Amino acid sequence: MNAASSVMPQAHPRAQSWPIRIFGSWALWLSLALSVFAFNFVRALVTPIPEPLPVLGTLSSFALVDQHGESFGSEQLAGKAWVANFIFTRCPTVCPAFTAKMGEIQHRSRGLGDSFHLVSFSVDPKYDTPAVLQAYAKEHRASSGAWSFLTGSLESIKATVVEGLKIAMGNNSPDGNFAGIFHGSHFVLVDPKGQIRGYYDSNDADAVDRVLRDAGWLLNVGFGSDLAS
Repeated sequence: MNAASSVMPQAHPRAQSWPIRIFGSWALWLSLALSVFAFNFVRALVTPIPEPLPVLGTLSSFALVDQHGESFGSEQLAGKAWVANFIFTRCPTVCPAFTAKMGEIQHRSRGLGDSFHLVSFSVDPKYDTPAVLQAYAKEHRASSGAWSFLTGSLESIKATVVEGLKIAMGNNSPDGNFAGIFHGSHFVLVDPKGQIRGYYDSNDADAVDRVLRDAGWLLNVGFGSDLAS
């Protein structure tokens, strides 16, 4: 036999490399995908599950008036998680900072959609008419669909704020001067069933973070588990 004819034909270099290129790439991507899956799985195992929020009270139904002069209260808030704060438009000290933090919650909670709402109760309802509140809301860039400013009779405001939400308010001035008005500076988180689930001191550096974390928990985990129980 001719020596030349006994030599096995050699594969073309390209013919050898294309399966390696294809399967090698798939193997690489599969390895990366498995690594990501394993990382997320392990992280889920070691990440602590948030503690359920306590039920701290249940609000009675209420109806006040919003900045548009329309009735607004527990009926409009049914099925929503919401955060309350307490202000009066003539306040030169605490209220602007309190309202600014409420504005931060509004900005950062857009992903929660229509299931989340903000409510600011005026503790100076005689002065804070719907028109005054509307101007205040505009000044603080409040979205009318996401943030309501409420007024009404002093008795109805106190019934909801003091008796319902358990937040102090009043006026220390003998002549009723607005300089004597006082009110609590805590955010109050209420769930879609009208149950109070948290109080957050607005002076705490992480108050907004905790409000948003707990509101997200209520809407994504907590409320569903409440309904199932």
